Amino acid sequence: MADHQKRGGDARAQNLTKEERREIASTAAKARWAAEKKLPLATHGSPDQPLKIGDTELECYVLETGTRVISQSGMYRGMGFSRGGARGDDEASVVGAEMPRFAAQNWIKPFISNALASALSEPILFRLPGGGRGYGYPATALADFCDAVLEARLAGATTPRQLGIVQRCEMLVRGFARVGITALVDEATGYQQERDRDELHRILAAYLSEERLAWAKRFPDEFYKQIYRLKGWKWPAASRAKPPILGHITNDLVYDRLPPGVLDALRQKNPVDEDTKRRRWRHHQFLSSDFGQPDLRDHLLQVIAVARVSRTWEAFKRNMDEAFPKPGSQAQLVFEEAD
Repeated sequence: MADHQKRGGDARAQNLTKEERREIASTAAKARWAAEKKLPLATHGSPDQPLKIGDTELECYVLETGTRVISQSGMYRGMGFSRGGARGDDEASVVGAEMPRFAAQNWIKPFISNALASALSEPILFRLPGGGRGYGYPATALADFCDAVLEARLAGATTPRQLGIVQRCEMLVRGFARVGITALVDEATGYQQERDRDELHRILAAYLSEERLAWAKRFPDEFYKQIYRLKGWKWPAASRAKPPILGHITNDLVYDRLPPGVLDALRQKNPVDEDTKRRRWRHHQFLSSDFGQPDLRDHLLQVIAVARVSRTWEAFKRNMDEAFPKPGSQAQLVFEEAD
């Protein structure tokens, strides 16, 4: 039966025209993209910046939801397992994978709480900063698992076969304690706020230019064409002057969604003129050429992609808020003149 169905499917595929195959591929790609954009984005972290505890490096991320995760491969590496990394392209390929089976062994199972068992059996899927999917567990799951292993040893449930895992858990718990006491001291003394300011300064130093750069066209026409289409406006515009509301839209779609602190810094560098009530320069002229402007370009391309798959302005705004939530609500929008 299966072979008959496969032959039938192959025959139908051969009868498709090139245009029909292209349409099917396009529909499938849009479906994958729609599913992908619903996953939370990792805003911080990369394989090149692991959490180092002893001789162990844990690949970790912070999601846009604020959730701290340790990658699946990082979890395996932390526990000394031989396998790790993404298990496939669908969610079912990682649910119930190696970690849950290991946690279900008789010697450790009685010490695994229901909450921990649930966390281990349902890996978190998220979007990696550079693209693609990531698979991980709540960062606290590793500490909870270490506690369970050490409780099992205290109860006499471990054997020499588990000695390596027990020793690794001891090392990790000691490392967690050192990191934890440092964070507590920082919070108690107020150093945490200074540390956060230093981090913001590093972000701004990379994202912004020391001097105003020469004007260059940064916003492609397609960006505006999609806005006009979704708004039901006629394109091309009757005149070169763009409607004032387009400045608010640009602010909402682009500048309000820059990394936290960047928009405030841009407004300081490019204040509103008291006479004209407009900004003299374009905000993008103050973005650094090696980081800020490439990031702006990439963001605009993604905005255009979201617009193209949206059929109405309301749907487009919902898709934007899901894919690129603002770092903070902007109660009042000052007019930003578009290109």
